[in-house]
Amino acid sequence: MKAKIYLILLFTCCNYFSASAWVYPEHRKLMITAISKLDSGHRAILDQIWAYARKGNESRMCAGVIEPDQSLKPMCLDYAAWCAIAGDHSVSADDLIQIVLKSNWILNVADITAKLQIGLDNAHSRSARVSEVRDSDIKLLRADPEYVTRAGKNNGHFMMALPAVNIKPEAYFALCYKQGAELNTVGTYTWYHMSALEKAARLQDENLTPELRAALALSVLADEAFADHFLEDSFTSGHVAGLWGDAAKRKGTHDYYNDAGLNVTTWKGKQLVLMGDATMRPEDVAWTSDAILKSLDQILDAVSGKIHLNQAAGPAGVTPATPDTFNVSKAMVMPVHPIIPEGISLCDTVLMSTAIPGLIAGLGELPRFRAEIGPFVGLSAATSINYLSRGFMDYQTWGGFSSGLELGLRVGLGMEGVLNESGDGLVFLDLGARIDLGSTMRVDENDNAELHKFGDFVAAIPTRDAYYIRLRLPFYLLPGDLIILAPILAIVSPNAMQKVVTAAGNGGLIPWQTGLPTPIGRFQFVLGREVAVSMYGSGRGPDPYMVIVRGSGPLSTDEVGYYSMYTTKFEFPIVEYRPFRTYSSRQTGSLLFQLHGGFDIPGKREVLMAPNETYTTLPVTKTIWTLGIRLVFDYRYYFSGKKR
Repeated sequence: MKAKIYLILLFTCCNYFSASAWVYPEHRKLMITAISKLDSGHRAILDQIWAYARKGNESRMCAGVIEPDQSLKPMCLDYAAWCAIAGDHSVSADDLIQIVLKSNWILNVADITAKLQIGLDNAHSRSARVSEVRDSDIKLLRADPEYVTRAGKNNGHFMMALPAVNIKPEAYFALCYKQGAELNTVGTYTWYHMSALEKAARLQDENLTPELRAALALSVLADEAFADHFLEDSFTSGHVAGLWGDAAKRKGTHDYYNDAGLNVTTWKGKQLVLMGDATMRPEDVAWTSDAILKSLDQILDAVSGKIHLNQAAGPAGVTPATPDTFNVSKAMVMPVHPIIPEGISLCDTVLMSTAIPGLIAGLGELPRFRAEIGPFVGLSAATSINYLSRGFMDYQTWGGFSSGLELGLRVGLGMEGVLNESGDGLVFLDLGARIDLGSTMRVDENDNAELHKFGDFVAAIPTRDAYYIRLRLPFYLLPGDLIILAPILAIVSPNAMQKVVTAAGNGGLIPWQTGLPTPIGRFQFVLGREVAVSMYGSGRGPDPYMVIVRGSGPLSTDEVGYYSMYTTKFEFPIVEYRPFRTYSSRQTGSLLFQLHGGFDIPGKREVLMAPNETYTTLPVTKTIWTLGIRLVFDYRYYFSGKKR
């Protein structure tokens, strides 16, 4: 069963990760800016197309094509929102229309992302920005039923890596939309922009019925919004770096350059520094919206008859009047599409403004970075200090302290950052050994100078060692529930399984275990995610304990007995603090502090030396409650996954 859970989690983390580009409010802002730049003639045409499409859909489509002041709890969606919904919250132009006009949840998504924009505007540090995106992602995970499964199964949101330094732009673009090419932003933009152009050319036909004109207008807008989403993605640093390698390397490279930025050259020879998700600057808005403006101008020129597509201007009905159904979530490669030279030329004109992507693997490639995703082996070393509520013997009612050392081998699965970098889907199993030093409390409450002469020999709990097992597993609602839920959902509903596993890795259904990044490190409430079981006496045999037996008469003296005993300690981390973490392409090292609680249960006892010849009764023992702080060094080595 555990192996099955591991395989399910491995499939989820290595095949699905969130790798969208600009976040929703950034996509919408880019479209608002581009539409605002339209000249009066083009703007009038766009308003007219919007008016055609809006007939019968007034409740969901706002009166204006853009509503710049729209914020929380919107009652309708403007055209700028369509570009944000495309790709990340819908899988095709047809799906986009269905979601915009008919879904019950998309307005909630718009409200969540409006709050994200407000949070980003007020975030004055990286940790604050990460926290805002984390909170938004968790809410979107609950609001959008397909948010996880749609998010990142393929490379559709990324630019295809440059195959050679001297390739011409037209040749590169042709490789991107060639049938069988791995899905990519340039190919997807070309597909949907071509589809929008063909339909826009039909709108100039005066013989269209009002119903057909409205349907065609709606389809033009949907296809172009979908195209522009992927064109906007082509201006984010993490998506231009040249994506190749396994899921962990693609994710890690994406995250690094989105945060650090990337110096690029466009196909026109312009030098730019691009940024990425949730880090948009005014200059990013300026040059990205300029590219969107060119794309919109072409659509509007096709509507007005200034652009002619010879193969698209045939008999009515050649081009469907419905939004395109090319599914960018299911497809792994570009499908076949009729080549219209005029249309390809128009697409290439727009794409000349995009950045030249990074090279494929080999000489001259950009440095790659690996996310902590996938299987690993590791080593953990820890030291701890613990408060003990009492001793094991029934008369030892006073408390004290004990310290210890641990060393363990670790095997596990990293899922940190699958949705965002605040996630912690970490799964591991530790097998190790530990040694605990003798307790500060002595075997007798009359802790006098005579006892101190014997040091640890008279400790209530002596120096002892144990083998231990430590298991960490995220949970959805109750600790350990993935052991039951994951196999069942994997059979009944794989999509639900992916959502449950991802939610578990990001704090659970009630996200009270979500990581909290701060300028001084990361905090996380982890109670229920991890348990350690230490079996004292499992190595060299049961530990010896000294016991004081009180004399029963007025002239009697206290006597000493010795017993051996097995004990089992359970420890549960409560809160973690990680001040730093270093990470290379395959190795990670981190230091963390854990506040943990637990209990130590006495087990089998035997008499080693009775206090006297007549006293043979085994001592009465009690469970010890513990509270401690553990300092852990965690080293992991990640295995390379399947390359794509």
